[in-house]
Amino acid sequence: PQGPGQSMLVLDASGSMWGQIGGKPKIEIAREAVASMLGTWPASQQLGLMAYGHRSKGNCADIEMLKAPGALDKASFQQAVNALQPKGMTPISASVRMAAEQLKFSERKATVILVSDGEETCHADPCALGKELEKLGVDFTAHVVGFDIEKNPQAKAQLQCLASSTGGRYLDAKNMGELADALQSVAKAPPAPKVNVTDGSD
Repeated sequence: PQGPGQSMLVLDASGSMWGQIGGKPKIEIAREAVASMLGTWPASQQLGLMAYGHRSKGNCADIEMLKAPGALDKASFQQAVNALQPKGMTPISASVRMAAEQLKFSERKATVILVSDGEETCHADPCALGKELEKLGVDFTAHVVGFDIEKNPQAKAQLQCLASSTGGRYLDAKNMGELADALQSVAKAPPAPKVNVTDGSD
C-alpha cells in the first residue's frame, strides 16, 4: 500500500556454501555478488539482511536477522555479509517465514530475495510456504536465486515453486557473473505505474 515497502535479502550460509566453483568458495562468490547488487540498489528501497546456517551445525533454528530492514548502509551491510562463515543446515521455509514477518508482510508490501544453493533440510516445504504467505500477505513476493543447484532437480523445483506461488521470479546462477546478474535484476525497483499523459507522440 504505501511506497515500495521493504525488502529482505536471505542468504544461504549452510555448510555447502564452502563448495567451490572455479576454485572459489561459493560464499566468496556470494559476497562479491551482493557487493555488486548493493551498488545498484535503489535508494528509496529499504533492505534488511538475514542468513541461515552460519552459527551452528545441524541446527534448524539457526536463522539470524543481521540487519533490520531500513535505509541501506552499504558498508555495514557488506561487512555483515563478509563476516558469514557457513556451517549448518538449510532452513529455507523458516527463514523466509521469519523474513516475511519482520517485513510485516500482512500489513504492507514485502519482498524477500532468497539465495540458496540447496534444498530445504529442515522438514518443511518451501512450496507450501510460498502459497501460505501469498494468501496472508498484502503484497508479498519472494524472488529466488538457485545458486549452483542444476544438479539437484528437487531443490530447484522447491525453489521455483516458492517464487512462482508468490508472483516472484526464479533465476538460476551457476557462477559469479550469473549470480551478480540475478541479484541485480531482482533488486531493480519495479517500474512505476504508467501515468497517462498525452504528449502528442501517440
